[in-house]
Amino acid sequence: MSSRLEIPHLSEEESTFFRTLYKDLHQNPGLSFQESYAADIAQKLLVEYGYTVTSKIGGYGLIGVMKRGSGKTILLRADMDGLPVEELTGLPYASQKRQIDSDGIEKPVMHACGHDVHVACMLGAAKVLSRSTTQWNGTLVVLFQPSEERAFGAKAMVDTGLYDPNKIACPIPDVVLGQHVMPFRAGMVGTCHGVMAASADGFDVTVYGRGGHASQPHTTIDPVVLASHIVVRLQTIVSREAPPSHNVVLTVGSIDAGLTENIIAEHATIKLTIRSNDIKTREKVIKAMKRIVQAECAASDSPKEPVFRETTAAPCTVNDRAVTTQLEAAFSAAFGEDYIKDAPGLGGSEDFANLALPINKPYCYWTLGGIDRAKWDEAEKKGTIQADIPTNHNPFFAPEVEPTLSSGVRALVAASISCLGMV
Repeated sequence: MSSRLEIPHLSEEESTFFRTLYKDLHQNPGLSFQESYAADIAQKLLVEYGYTVTSKIGGYGLIGVMKRGSGKTILLRADMDGLPVEELTGLPYASQKRQIDSDGIEKPVMHACGHDVHVACMLGAAKVLSRSTTQWNGTLVVLFQPSEERAFGAKAMVDTGLYDPNKIACPIPDVVLGQHVMPFRAGMVGTCHGVMAASADGFDVTVYGRGGHASQPHTTIDPVVLASHIVVRLQTIVSREAPPSHNVVLTVGSIDAGLTENIIAEHATIKLTIRSNDIKTREKVIKAMKRIVQAECAASDSPKEPVFRETTAAPCTVNDRAVTTQLEAAFSAAFGEDYIKDAPGLGGSEDFANLALPINKPYCYWTLGGIDRAKWDEAEKKGTIQADIPTNHNPFFAPEVEPTLSSGVRALVAASISCLGMV
């Protein structure tokens, strides 16, 4: 058994406060670019803890900076947004919130991806690190990011001038760090080398026809037929153009055309997403997608060129080897048998890397377990993990409050102290 690393931690009174804070955040989620509730709480507490705060960066994004002598600079990131999901957990602190989404439609809102955990853990770690006067030197930046779910929040913060000395003037970090709560045993932490999350590229593709009466299709150009051919042909990109050894997914999640059965529409919109674990394959698949759409439009004699609107743009998350190796030692000492080396990646995608790539800095992203251990062990024993354990984005997803929060705080503190050179 590995010896535990003694790191500063929350007092029992502080732990009670952050458990209550977490439940409050869970009850009050905000959709992407509507995260004012979480942002206001973060700003208030960071000021109270002695951080220099800059807010309204790329939306409701904000940073808190604490300098303590000379040394390295690290940036810790937590995302804040919820999802348009109706919560079905039945918890006493379940969300009943509704908001108008970017499409103008009112929707239920839920922290179905655990970003409330991320915010609470980050604020807990900020509190611990602010009073840990002998454990670290250097500069600590805690960043609260909007719109991770739309994969534009990190880019929005950078584009607004996050690292521009004439604008926000965030200290340039030597390393960028973050974590994500996931469906495995609560209180456990896992790292992996290399690809942690796939890239994600979303597109709304509008193709054009010529409308008319359904009884006279020969006088029209049917965009529904055109879109259908595109959907079928797009499937051949993965099966015939991507290397079998590369993980690639192309999914058409929506086709929207027309209002009734007896009218051929003027246009159709296809919503699709592309995921890949390889940079060159990502570029190849996007290029192939556009080629096929344009070719099918030509084959149908479409009167207008198709319009491609990018809705998501998240790069692959590829953990830096040196930083990951350093955190392996820190987490092994801090968590003992509750640390998982070579843990599986997210399975989904993240825009976390967009905080490091523009400044060419190394980064590491790790996972935090959030499922009640007894529930997980029972499902594992019965072979029903997939059926019985809700995953992120599920209306039943409900991280166990403890030990998830205390372990998330411990992980952020251990990683910070390790990277600031005091361990």
